Amino acid sequence: MKLYLPRDSAAKALGADAVAKALRDMADTVGLEIELIRTGSRGMIWLEPLVEVDRGDGIRLGYGPATPAMARAILDGTAESLGPVEDIPFFKRQTRLTFARCGVIDPLSIPDYEAHGGLTGLRRALSMTAEAMVEEVKTSGLRGRGGAGFPTGLKWDTVRQAEAPRKYIVCNADEGDSGTFADRMIMEGDPLSLIEGMVIAGLATGATRGFVYIRSEYPDAIEVMERAIRRARDATILGLDILGSGRTFDMEVRKGAGAYVCGEETSLLNSLEGKRGTVRAKPPLPALEGAFGQPTVVNNVLSLATIPVIFEKGAQHYADYGLGRSRGTMPIQIAGNARFGGLYETAFGLPLGELVNDIAGGTATGRPVKAVQVGGPLGAYFAPHQFDTPFGYEEFDQAGGLIGHAGITIFDDTADMAQMARFAMEFCAVESCGKCTPCRIGAVRGMETIDRITAGDPAAPALLEDLCETMTSGSLCALGGFTPYPVLSALRLAPEDFGLAKKAAE
Repeated sequence: MKLYLPRDSAAKALGADAVAKALRDMADTVGLEIELIRTGSRGMIWLEPLVEVDRGDGIRLGYGPATPAMARAILDGTAESLGPVEDIPFFKRQTRLTFARCGVIDPLSIPDYEAHGGLTGLRRALSMTAEAMVEEVKTSGLRGRGGAGFPTGLKWDTVRQAEAPRKYIVCNADEGDSGTFADRMIMEGDPLSLIEGMVIAGLATGATRGFVYIRSEYPDAIEVMERAIRRARDATILGLDILGSGRTFDMEVRKGAGAYVCGEETSLLNSLEGKRGTVRAKPPLPALEGAFGQPTVVNNVLSLATIPVIFEKGAQHYADYGLGRSRGTMPIQIAGNARFGGLYETAFGLPLGELVNDIAGGTATGRPVKAVQVGGPLGAYFAPHQFDTPFGYEEFDQAGGLIGHAGITIFDDTADMAQMARFAMEFCAVESCGKCTPCRIGAVRGMETIDRITAGDPAAPALLEDLCETMTSGSLCALGGFTPYPVLSALRLAPEDFGLAKKAAE
């Protein structure tokens, strides 16, 4: 009998290790031989710890949320089952490409990885020219999965054509946005996909060295990535002779120190080099002068982990999913006051309302949804009347928002949007690297101005609008530049929370 149980951080926080011990102890007690495989998470966090049992027929029945007290019943089959895990509605409706293996395989087993399509893309890439590899990425339509959605193929092509003695691939795993966890889930549940993607990126651009910059708050992800890198090196997936091809690429993990601003690529590069994590002025772009002054590809975890499936199944297969210029799938992270929180991978184009009301099941409290913040703490708030907005880069931009890392945080009708707007300014003030005045000073003035609005100052709303325009236009990076998104959207969504509707009526 095979049992599968996540060692993902979320599952562990909910008691997965205690369940694992109880299952092993009970199996010993009753004399039952089991194989307990620790996987990544399927992403249905409300069901964690989720035990999956294969009794020999290849069907994995789910039991969750599991507790140690359920161990005997799970083993003898008398526990109430959720049915086949892949038939659970939340999971069944997904289109899993980037996360196809996550929760399915042992994250550190190379044979498991290969049995589920792993290394097929790398072997294909090794037969292609660098130019053909870059064209494959361009054709797929893959765009950055951590910020503004810049086309991945264009970034790679710039580095490929740059002349330099050395080039680098840097993976931005500094997942600092609240309500986001997809990067961590990949690193803990399918780290070899990230490694394979980075190797392909190196082959396509001429880079021979890679770094995964992981925030220090992710100790499990750091441990799993470091173990996966060692195993990949032993299997010649990394090193001086990749899969016997004579090609070279190696990589290592670098730990961040917890600064939110280091999620911005140039701050990350400074930190990577051992310097203070402050934003660099651009130009020069990192693609021309990045890590240690050399041409550097800086991509998000999800972007790089998607590369293997593009090369395995072909660029057109990936591009056939999506909407407009938003091609492929997006792993959407559902958090906040949600009935069904977790990770949901689907093709671009799904209306926001379907995500919130149907897939997430509305609020956990059962109260009406008041607002949804999309794109982390710098994302705009969307009201129910905007829920017909399709999930796509251009579509969200036209609606005054951004997708960012695709985290959506749900709030019910008890949320005070004035306080949420103030929090955005406070967050910016605390996390600012201090290099540019609009961000460093503007965020502090922003808190003061919001306080003036709620105190009844009639001149303050116009002043806040002006301040936000200055921050958007004058900040060196997205921290100061995007903070106005949640502030102004909150003001327009719920002016009554700022006391504006009441004064207007008076």
